[in-house]
Amino acid sequence: MIQPVTTPKLHSASPVGVGDGLRRMTFPALGTMCEVQYVAGQDQAAAFEKQVVSWVQAFEARYSRFRPTSLVSRINQAAGRTWVEIDADMEQMLALCDVMYRMTEGLMDPTILPLIQLWNWKAETPLVPAADAIAEARARVGWPKVQRVEGKIFLPRPGMALDFGGFGKEYAVDLVATIAAKHGIANALVDFGHDIRVLGAPPGRPAWHVGLEDPGRPGRSSGGLALRGSCGVASSGDYLRCFHHEGRRYGHILDPRTGWPVGNGCLQATVVAGTCLQAGILSTTAFMLGVPRGIDYIQGYPGAEGLLVTENSRSQTRGLHQYVVT
Repeated sequence: MIQPVTTPKLHSASPVGVGDGLRRMTFPALGTMCEVQYVAGQDQAAAFEKQVVSWVQAFEARYSRFRPTSLVSRINQAAGRTWVEIDADMEQMLALCDVMYRMTEGLMDPTILPLIQLWNWKAETPLVPAADAIAEARARVGWPKVQRVEGKIFLPRPGMALDFGGFGKEYAVDLVATIAAKHGIANALVDFGHDIRVLGAPPGRPAWHVGLEDPGRPGRSSGGLALRGSCGVASSGDYLRCFHHEGRRYGHILDPRTGWPVGNGCLQATVVAGTCLQAGILSTTAFMLGVPRGIDYIQGYPGAEGLLVTENSRSQTRGLHQYVVT
């Protein structure tokens, strides 16, 4: 199904009809439309859908920076003032932040929110920030600055802030796939804003087909992937979420090392990996590294394959051909 979207993501294929045994549930959450296609009996489906919606709502309530009562917001509000008590679930999320930061050598930083707020591409008249403003925001960014002891966290500088937007949706996709497996569902496609995890295959078909958006023609497909078994796919790009100023395009993906939007000529990076979380981290990092380093980075992770698109080229890893369909 190809639709115009506000992020350069993936598009799940049109579903098999209900008569073929494929069910579909959709609901808004995490700032996007969430969809799950799956195969299950009536009672099994009712229990599964109830748990999915309940879990996603609880996840968003705890970890969204857009919810003023969330635990993340309470931690951010206490920055520079006091420690905040956290539970085992938040400890796990922070451990994921550690992994992401190390895995990307600091390119993906959970404390980058001050820079995101400074480079407000959604503003009515977006502007390029002054150098001193960028420097001031960068001083409040840096995952190693975060202080943690068991059961507590402290952001030492006023204005520091956590933002799980770099991996939260992908994490949620994988957890919903885990919930499906626990309910005995072997064939499913979980699609949250076109971050995707698949299990098995749809009824009567050898694989789930996922279309790739053409960054040169947003809303149209430039090809597709055939996915089966258990794997995730995610795509990162800045050709839609951006603004233009004095003839130059500034995208929404920021490099915390410089405080500036990534500007290496890459338009889109797509990765297939074992989980949606892995695919999302790899695709964003590969996008930031550009060609050819991004391709080398993807190939450094066993089982991961990917594609990088620039204005003038398409580069892919050696094994991506096993997934590509026309």
